[in-house]
Amino acid sequence: MTEARALLRHALATLAYRGGKASRNAPTTFADYRCGESSRTPVQILAHIGDLMDWGLSIAEGQQKWITSAPLFWEKERERFFAAVKRFDDYLASEQPLHVSAEKLLQGPVADALTHTGQIAMLRRMAAIPIKGESYFAAEIVAGRVGDDQAPPRREFD
Repeated sequence: MTEARALLRHALATLAYRGGKASRNAPTTFADYRCGESSRTPVQILAHIGDLMDWGLSIAEGQQKWITSAPLFWEKERERFFAAVKRFDDYLASEQPLHVSAEKLLQGPVADALTHTGQIAMLRRMAAIPIKGESYFAAEIVAGRVGDDQAPPRREFD
């Protein structure tokens, strides 16, 4: 495995860690929270992140395809998110060729998904249900750990 591919897998593990934290233990009412008339709801953002992971996988496989999914209920959308990250990571962990550079996958779908994960965290604060801040540098993030079964935070703060 190339260093770039290994780093991309670590980026997906980072996305799973941060996405899990931003979406975990949110009340069901949070899914439809709107901070403005034209803003996306958290569940729409989470569905978009799942779509980004599916798109990233399709690019890696050499069959670029975008599908806009209708959002599911919050917990089902969380499951879809982790499943999509896992499929993408499984492909990266395999011997299958990348049909674009790892750098392109990072700068496109992965970086976009990280940005949207930050939006969900910000919306939680705006909805008065914030998550705790954390030193992500100290977090135990491991390539291949892309499900909701993440290590507990090592250094959280208010």
